[in-house]
Amino acid sequence: MRIDLLLLDVDGVLVHYQRAQRVLHLAEALDVPTAHVHAALYDSGIEAAHDSGTLDGARYLARLGELLGTTVTLPIWIAARQVASHPQLPVLQRLQELQVPMAVLTNNGALMTQALPTLLPQLFPALQGRVFCSADFGLRKPVPQVFLRTLAALGVAPGHTLFVDDLFANVRGARAAGLHAETVQDGRGLGKVLKRYGVR
Repeated sequence: MRIDLLLLDVDGVLVHYQRAQRVLHLAEALDVPTAHVHAALYDSGIEAAHDSGTLDGARYLARLGELLGTTVTLPIWIAARQVASHPQLPVLQRLQELQVPMAVLTNNGALMTQALPTLLPQLFPALQGRVFCSADFGLRKPVPQVFLRTLAALGVAPGHTLFVDDLFANVRGARAAGLHAETVQDGRGLGKVLKRYGVR
């Protein structure tokens, strides 16, 4: 079996994401009550709209600012995401030792493409131009088509791709698209998967 690409999830694999920490950081940075930030992000529908590509990054930030009665800049947004995203260092260490090309597929909006070099500097420039979000396609994992469109952009066959995600539903979707796929939640688990598939 030849693996030409390791396709990675972000939240739950590369980082542990703590939503409450993101909300708190935004509230403090913008001097807005925490409850207002939570409502603006998660009750208004703008997060889902951004993740689906309906709202691009600029319009998302503008709409969030309108909801909070202030200006939300990209650096503030990225800083909040960084505070809430705790790198899985054992996972990153294993990835840095690999020779196989890597890419990312995450259920996030377009701003994640701009944020990821700050969140995971260890994986750049290896991932430069190789970060794909649900917003890019208007499709979310586990829909099989989102995997196929990502691989088409990279020019890699599904049968030569290994995908890892912390959610088994997404693993099932990848397998339905013809990828090799496994559940991974930590460095030890990733090591076992890489060994099983002979990925180096």
